[in-house]
Amino acid sequence: MNLRHDFAAILGAFMLFVCGLTDAQTNLKGSDFQRLSPPRAVATGDRIEVIEFFYYGCPICYEFQPHLSRWLVQSPDSISIRRVPTLPSEGSEGLEGWVRFARLHYTLDALGQISRLHWPIYDNFHFDGVQLNDEKVMVEWVSKNGIDRDKFLAIYRSPEIQAKLDEVRKLMVTYDVRSVPTVVIDGKYLSTARMAGGTRQLIQVVDTLVRQARKERPR
Repeated sequence: MNLRHDFAAILGAFMLFVCGLTDAQTNLKGSDFQRLSPPRAVATGDRIEVIEFFYYGCPICYEFQPHLSRWLVQSPDSISIRRVPTLPSEGSEGLEGWVRFARLHYTLDALGQISRLHWPIYDNFHFDGVQLNDEKVMVEWVSKNGIDRDKFLAIYRSPEIQAKLDEVRKLMVTYDVRSVPTVVIDGKYLSTARMAGGTRQLIQVVDTLVRQARKERPR
């Protein structure tokens, strides 16, 4: 999905994706991923850093989540996952919806609720049709999920959350993120659903690159 396109364009691109699952990949094609040069710094110590750039309104990201979740459950503690809700460039069509979703993510994170509600955001938006990129609907939704609305709104509109959004834009430049979902492995490798050939293939690529990055770490 090009970040300048609207939701309809996202859905159209989604229909082009290959859905078949090949055997677990041990040898990757050069087109499956991009090697970042120079490598970007990580701050995860001994753990391999995995960054997922995503957008709650993206059906491809929605499809990717079960694969990523299962992989994380099976992965060792030596992996550190970081989720970054992306933003298109200023002036892009539908920008406010992206901003609201990003604010929702970081507000729930600040409240210690993101692990509980990350998947329901996707599911309620895509499967149930709850327009969570509408602020009024969003506030009603978080209230129904046991969160005090006044406390939520105070954090949602705070300078701290705005600072998070500013950081997102910097990260997208740092990693040259142009589509979602994009996954960056240990500051060295980048892959997307389009590059890998689908969402199930993407998690196989990520798994292989994590193993490779672990081998490349100093012993």
